[in-house]
Amino acid sequence: MSMQLSDMRAHMPSLRHATAMAPISKGFSSDRKYLIYEDGITPVYVLRTAALDQIERKRREYETVCRIHGLGVRTSQPVAFGTAQALGCCYMVLRYVEGEDAAERLPLLSEDEQHRIGLEAGRELRLMHEMEAPAELASWSARRKEKHRRQWDHYLRCGVKLPEEEAIAAFIEQRLTLMDGRPNRFQHDDFHPANLLVQGGAYAAAIDFNRFDWGDPYHDFVKIAYFSREVSVPFSIGQIDGYFAGRVPHDFWDLYALYAALLMGGTITWTLQTVPDQLESMIARIRTVLDDHRRFASVEPLWYKQRG
Repeated sequence: MSMQLSDMRAHMPSLRHATAMAPISKGFSSDRKYLIYEDGITPVYVLRTAALDQIERKRREYETVCRIHGLGVRTSQPVAFGTAQALGCCYMVLRYVEGEDAAERLPLLSEDEQHRIGLEAGRELRLMHEMEAPAELASWSARRKEKHRRQWDHYLRCGVKLPEEEAIAAFIEQRLTLMDGRPNRFQHDDFHPANLLVQGGAYAAAIDFNRFDWGDPYHDFVKIAYFSREVSVPFSIGQIDGYFAGRVPHDFWDLYALYAALLMGGTITWTLQTVPDQLESMIARIRTVLDDHRRFASVEPLWYKQRG
């Protein structure tokens, strides 16, 4: 339902002093998002609302953001979580962080600035990954293998066919055991420039944790392959170098390439279901990933191997 300022003030106590609100239209989340003002030109809060049937998932998301913020990660400070039964929604209130969309800003900066922002992003991501998954959660390997089987089956029945389909499937099957024994840690799961903020040519914050998950920390680099390197190769190199303090471990690229391959089938079916008009551009991204890895003859992508 459409949110009115009077409804929000009446049913969300932490926003009773709000004087204006503006919807946020960016992103693919099903959440409704709003900037909240209190007699000023700069927003004070970000309000996210979701249907009541999502309350447990959204409560876990809010609690996780609280823990992430408590680690010292630069992100929106959590303010409140609650339900507005009369409005049919649950909600979270986050303090607004000033900054510009990194996906829009990075290409306008120098390569050195892009790389420095990437270094900071990598350090922040490593800090997030200090958080251990709940003890009762099944292993990352078991969960990710099951998800792959399900997604690949959906892909095979979706009507879209990649010419390299058999080679991709073979590459994955030969390497699935690489996930065995990998750690179960926090995953932002959508870590790329469109969910990062920059200000004054420097890294400012990470936002939008609504897709968070638990599993191998290296999986959080997979969005580099599909989104970040398209925006900025210097940023992407910086994120990797910052995370590993310039010493990339020998097993990283094997897992990075595996995760990039695992995403291909699911990316196509997700696009068909969610934004079918973007299928052509998503397939182009998959082609770029295949080119970067020379059809997976190389696990280290060319843009990193050939860095200056």
